[in-house]
Amino acid sequence: MKGLLNIDYTYDFVADDGKLTAGKPAQDVHDALVKITKDFIDNGDYIIFAIDAHEADDTYHPETKLFPPHNIIGTSGRDLYGELEVLYQENKDKDNVYYTDKTRYSAFVGTDVELRLKARGITELHLVGVCTDICILHTAIDAYNKGFDIVIHEAAVQSFNEDGHKAALDHFKNSLGAKII
Repeated sequence: MKGLLNIDYTYDFVADDGKLTAGKPAQDVHDALVKITKDFIDNGDYIIFAIDAHEADDTYHPETKLFPPHNIIGTSGRDLYGELEVLYQENKDKDNVYYTDKTRYSAFVGTDVELRLKARGITELHLVGVCTDICILHTAIDAYNKGFDIVIHEAAVQSFNEDGHKAALDHFKNSLGAKII
């Protein structure tokens, strides 16, 4: 069984005026990311939207020292970007679509993602979203350590750091044995 983790494809990470935007590179994967997500929904495969969630003025969160405030709960910065928001709204009540907040880079840390995937017998985990070298990478490492087979959709991941993006793709393939398609 296969599942899809759709990670952090939000306004703050993708829009030109997003608070921590990957900008045009992230916008360029929009159509592929939406198509892959729609295909998974239409096929009845399980999809998890794992979306970064931060509290305003949280001085205790480790990202506070690294990045400007972003994906603040209650702001439009957390809205899924572009047609992905429309697709999610049209399908959010289906049994195979789940949305969860995450507060760390990995979609597995502090969430019920692993329990949901394993309860459904999912062994092959597909990843799309942003940022390739941060949240996608940390999620992929955790997925590897938890025994999932990993598939990275190269046309549907991106970062604000091109060198980091390329290094992460290399790491997925050569260190995690991920299939890059």
